[in-house]
Amino acid sequence: MDLANFDIPMDAIVTSLLEIVLLIVISTGLLQNGLYVLQLVLAMRELATQRPEKRASLLWRRYAEISPPISLLVPAYNEEISIVDSLRSMLALNYPDFEVIAVNDGSKDGTLQAMIDGFGLMPILRHYTEVVPHEPVRGLYGSPQYPRLLVVDKGNGGKSDALNAGINLSRFPIFCAVDADSILESDALLRAVQPFIDDPTRTVAVGGTIRIANGCRIERGRVLSFGLPRNLLALFQTMEYLRAFLMARLAWSRLRTLTIISGAFGLFKRQTVIEVGGYSHRTVGEDMELVVKIHRHLRDRGQDYQIVFVPEPVCWTEAPESWRVLGRQRSRWQRGALETFFRHRDMLFRPRYGRIGLLGFGHVLVVDVLGPPIEVLGYLLVPMLWMLGLLSVEYLLAFLALTFVFGIFVSVASLILEEIELQRVPRVMDLVLLTGIAVIENFGYRQISNLWRLRGMWQFLRGVQGWGVMSRVGFRST
Repeated sequence: MDLANFDIPMDAIVTSLLEIVLLIVISTGLLQNGLYVLQLVLAMRELATQRPEKRASLLWRRYAEISPPISLLVPAYNEEISIVDSLRSMLALNYPDFEVIAVNDGSKDGTLQAMIDGFGLMPILRHYTEVVPHEPVRGLYGSPQYPRLLVVDKGNGGKSDALNAGINLSRFPIFCAVDADSILESDALLRAVQPFIDDPTRTVAVGGTIRIANGCRIERGRVLSFGLPRNLLALFQTMEYLRAFLMARLAWSRLRTLTIISGAFGLFKRQTVIEVGGYSHRTVGEDMELVVKIHRHLRDRGQDYQIVFVPEPVCWTEAPESWRVLGRQRSRWQRGALETFFRHRDMLFRPRYGRIGLLGFGHVLVVDVLGPPIEVLGYLLVPMLWMLGLLSVEYLLAFLALTFVFGIFVSVASLILEEIELQRVPRVMDLVLLTGIAVIENFGYRQISNLWRLRGMWQFLRGVQGWGVMSRVGFRST
């Protein structure tokens, strides 16, 4: 047989391969954006059928007497700047029965001393049983003036280790994990606990909304008035958080496929968390890892349960305002998602895990595992091939539509949904500014974010551990 007769020109082979790659890029983009549109529709339906009660006084009359006691767990590492204000806001919460357990995780700054001075703390004794593992406790501190507050000083073991120490020392059946650089609205616990009251048998975890505090007027650990950040990066994050919480998590909660509750603000049934061994070590995605472990444990047992997102309870957090710090944060988030996905990869598409394995893990696969490298490949390949004349205008326009038009549509639609249902942005000019941010974030910021996520993937493949330095300026009155 004369193989020469079957020769195929090299440029034809290259062109065919490029077409296949481009089809993969565009198909993945279509799938991602299709998921975003689905999330938007589901979020609209959920808010339309379950409108939150806006009057805190009515919530108190309705739920105060039947609300279960809650332990707030506050892991703190090098949080000297904001820790006292954060704890003050938590101690002033409008909730009938709770305790605040702040865990100093071997801070290298004056975090512990700031708490001791700020609340007049003294060493105390308190019996506890070590039901989940953590580094040794070096001391416990309390004060008669603040009977709800317990400060734990322990050796450094990371955020998950600090939370495990808080779980061991907590006394109540539900705990709320809160970041030390966060401020809860006064009625946040009362709103977040409602699924535990309405369905105490099945509810095992509840997540609330995280919003950006930069630009707000804050005094003594309380957000007095809403304001948008003046920093462009913080504005981008304001739009991202609105889209992620109001749209994505509300949608997945409606489908009962929520795979993450933010580590900055989440309520959990203490006994369930103990059953899965507490928070996992050697991961920077301890919040997602815990939720997935709970899903897996309860699915394996065949137990009926629910993990819920409630949009109205709000936790305010400080957003990074420098490119370097934000990049480290986003790379870490990506690394945490990959750690959890590959640790539990056998859940993917397995009938045993139902919609969690199909939709929950399928979403992580498309958005977190495949999304970043394919999207970055599109950024590099599509314009280059078009300039070389190897790509038709139709392909170019299809890619640009996926990259920019869909992104703008989803962001603006999320903002409209927020204003119609929750009305958390009071000034018209703020809405106009956020609309502009929803447009311009697609031209540069989104692409840089994907590069950060790609770096997180590389760090995961190399086995990089640790959080890195996350510098903060603290809450400031504005």
